[in-house]
Amino acid sequence: MQTIGRAAKSVGLSRSTLLYYDRIGLLSPSGRSPAGYRFYSNADMRRLEKIVFFRRTGASLEEIAQMLEASESKLGSMLERRLGELADQIQVLREQQQVIVDLLRLDALPSWIRGMNKKKWVALLRAVGLDDQRMWEWHVRFEEMTPGGHHDFLSALGIGEKEIAAIRNWATAGQFGEAP
Repeated sequence: MQTIGRAAKSVGLSRSTLLYYDRIGLLSPSGRSPAGYRFYSNADMRRLEKIVFFRRTGASLEEIAQMLEASESKLGSMLERRLGELADQIQVLREQQQVIVDLLRLDALPSWIRGMNKKKWVALLRAVGLDDQRMWEWHVRFEEMTPGGHHDFLSALGIGEKEIAAIRNWATAGQFGEAP
């Protein structure tokens, strides 16, 4: 049996993280002392090690809870789905990276940045090869990764709050549709 401090330290987490895991039901200690101190058994420690391992995949705590209870075949399917999600995210990042590379190649970059607005931004994205579908995907990923940053970026382009809300709703609608 290990105390909460030792258990946390052994896997590189904080004590408060283990308290949180207990609070949400992800990992509850098997034992308690008469004074209420938590004790983690070997089985608890194996579960904790799995949690830490699955966290490294980028899975949410809710997904990890499902992974811990899944059969081997179901777990394999879940991990394959996560791998596909990561591949999609990598592709979006590569496309964003390419847009930046293309922007940096433009001789007029400083004047473009100083005078950037929605019309110029859309023209620039089209110039580097993004069609409506890719622009929608760009907005979807931007919204997923940093909703506040997406809002701030659109605002920096001089777009009003009503149109920003429409663009963000468009990006979260779940399927490609007509742009706002």
